[in-house]
Amino acid sequence: MTVIAVIGSLWGDEGKGKAVDYLAERADYVARFNGGNNAGHTVINDYGTFKIHLIPSGIFAKNVTGLIGGGVVIDPQVLIDEIEMLNKAGVDVDGRLWISPRAHIILPYHKILDGLYEEAKGAGATGTTRRGIGPVFADKVSYNGIRWSDFASDAFEKRLALQLEVKNKIITALGGEALSYEKIRDEYRGYYLKVKPYLKELFSLVQDGLKADKNFLLEQAMGTFLDTDWGTYPFVTASTTIPSAASAGLGIPPRYLTRVVGVTKAYTTRVGSGPLPTEITDTASAVYQQFGEVAATTGRIRRVGWLDLEIVRTAVELSGVTELCLTKLDVLSGLDELKVCTHYELSCQRARYADVDSYGLEQVQPVYKTVPGWKEDLSKCASFEALPLNARNYVQMIEEATGAPVKWIGVGPEREATIRR
Repeated sequence: MTVIAVIGSLWGDEGKGKAVDYLAERADYVARFNGGNNAGHTVINDYGTFKIHLIPSGIFAKNVTGLIGGGVVIDPQVLIDEIEMLNKAGVDVDGRLWISPRAHIILPYHKILDGLYEEAKGAGATGTTRRGIGPVFADKVSYNGIRWSDFASDAFEKRLALQLEVKNKIITALGGEALSYEKIRDEYRGYYLKVKPYLKELFSLVQDGLKADKNFLLEQAMGTFLDTDWGTYPFVTASTTIPSAASAGLGIPPRYLTRVVGVTKAYTTRVGSGPLPTEITDTASAVYQQFGEVAATTGRIRRVGWLDLEIVRTAVELSGVTELCLTKLDVLSGLDELKVCTHYELSCQRARYADVDSYGLEQVQPVYKTVPGWKEDLSKCASFEALPLNARNYVQMIEEATGAPVKWIGVGPEREATIRR
């Protein structure tokens, strides 16, 4: 039995979808345990190119059962669209995808409030995806949430009526229009009928799987430094993103976790507001253009920066990362020199990530070392030895700085463009 958690060691967008898709061939269960459809995982394989937000990225492996735990918040329309997309592509999820009835549901007022709160903050906006994630998690912890299990009785109608009585007052006070109870009730009843065949209490399934020595692959949403407690608060997501969240969000006891794979890019990116110590601010520079990316969920241009070893090292220590999956090494090809942040300084003293809050992180000075780059195209490299010397040195530098071995190296977006060491 193995229970492997796959986490992002940056601020998300590290390539976890590709890593999970690649690793899923050896899994019996692939599960999402946190977050919501604010996470977008891109998968490119024999079935095509997919941008997945809720269903586990490992669902393409034919012998895998996909699980969405109670720690995930669900936008019903997004879920239904993904199920239909996969079935249309020949990936039949019927009987292979199970969703916890404990999962909370994103309702229209959550998305409206998400936008109104951001607008009310003005220049101090957090930079959310406006998918309703923060408000639905706020409702969850303040006893105001609605779960799939509520549809089995008249609890849904009662709770919806109560919530609209409260939420409409807030919405209108912030300049929005009140929502219709009947419209939402009927719309979400329709969603429930479509999702009902996939609802199943997961506790016994998970526990029986553990006792039967089944292999679990746990897929984190977001990234380590968007964690509510350990991230760059308040510029974070609304859920716990480190591996311990799998215990609450899926029912996996911590003692069963056998390995933690940390996915990290060969450089750093971030979407939205918040500190990014190694950010490249010259948007006209060739390096910025080469690193530039578009976020899978929001379509926003990602901010980019040089590789930050202090961030990756902290993620390794915080989450107990046992091995690293390095993605997008191929993107660095063609640069004569590469800058790498080895540590931070603040007021002429060495500072660790954990020593400062998010505002202090904006004040730290990243200390760089410059290493030689390489010109070769890496996309055809099938082994570590086939990589140029400077690329191999770059990988080994990451291993030495973090104390975690790099077991997989991405040299392209496709599943097969992966070097296994």
